[in-house]
Amino acid sequence: MLTQALEDAGMSRDDITIKNLETGAAAAAFASGQVDAVAAWPPFWGIALEREGSKELLSSKEYPGAIPDLLVMSQKAVDEQPEQVQAIVNTWFATLDYIAKNPDESDKIMADRSGVSVEEYKDFKAGTRIFTIEENLEAFSEGNGMKHMPFASEKMNDFMVDVGFIEAGPEDLGAILDDSFVKAYAEGS
Repeated sequence: MLTQALEDAGMSRDDITIKNLETGAAAAAFASGQVDAVAAWPPFWGIALEREGSKELLSSKEYPGAIPDLLVMSQKAVDEQPEQVQAIVNTWFATLDYIAKNPDESDKIMADRSGVSVEEYKDFKAGTRIFTIEENLEAFSEGNGMKHMPFASEKMNDFMVDVGFIEAGPEDLGAILDDSFVKAYAEGS
């Protein structure tokens, strides 16, 4: 997301100094004036915003698909236990249904699990987007944008190689994007 934001501003990663810090430490470094900017997510962005004069410059809301959270299974699990993998996917969507039907109780459960108040959790939740089944199906489809995982995975792979996070990515990124379990859920729901 940072790379995209810099490009949008006519800049590159070479125009800034990037320090690789754990998120909590990065937020604390920003709050104490040790660094000029920080990339952080809840609850750490709240800590960062405690620094006098600080403000949020951009949000992942402006860069949909740039920071995906994914449910990932090993190929071994997919090959050897496909019924259990399908059960996990089905449970994920059943959980989303429960959240939609029981928002107050869900917020309390998630706040307790996160170790924050319900009010704090609601702030975090406002910045979180959980894909519907339709959005999941679209994410697996081909397209020229970050909301399409085949496209996004190529961009992310290139980024990780370019900045030296990895030496080389998988030869076939498409092989790791298995939509069969999401499709099976969609067809059965």
